This record gives sequence, structure tokens and C-alpha cells, in this order.
Amino acid sequence: MIKVLIRRRIMPGLEEEYDLAARSAMRASINASGFIAGESLCERHHPDRRLLITQWRDLAAWKTWQQGPERERVMQHVLPLLVEDEEINLYEHC
Repeated sequence: MIKVLIRRRIMPGLEEEYDLAARSAMRASINASGFIAGESLCERHHPDRRLLITQWRDLAAWKTWQQGPERERVMQHVLPLLVEDEEINLYEHC
């Protein structure tokens, strides 16, 4: 099992629009093969910063989702709302 941490910075004033788009993206990932769980966190005192934590069966499941057409489709609504590219880090148990 792996965890994927995704950090995003949202353009000021677009937080509500981002939250709608991000919820849609999360709903789409729930149907992906190998998806286990996910949550979205807002950084305290920084409404423009988000941390998404998702759990996947294995690296192959994440890569299939990350590079697949469904994620590409939903990210078309998320990416234009960001100040910079999302930062993605993968973690596994030591």
C-alpha cells in the first residue's frame, strides 16, 4: 500500500471554485481500481493551501490513475485554479 500526498496552492479568491472541482476529482478517483481512501485538508490560517492524502493498493494503481484519461479530464477543472504546479509525493511503510 502507498500514500500519495498532493500539495496545492489556489489562486486567491478561487477557493470555493477549487473546492467544487477538487470534490469532483476525488469522487472520480473513488471509482479507480486500487483506490482505498482519500481526504482533503485545508492548511490552518492559509485558505489558499490544500493537502490531499490518498491511499492506493500499490504504485501501479496510482500510476494508472495518475496517467489515465479520467484524471486528466477532472484535472482540467482543477489545474487552472492553482498558482503553481501541484506537488506530488509518494510514501510507503518503512
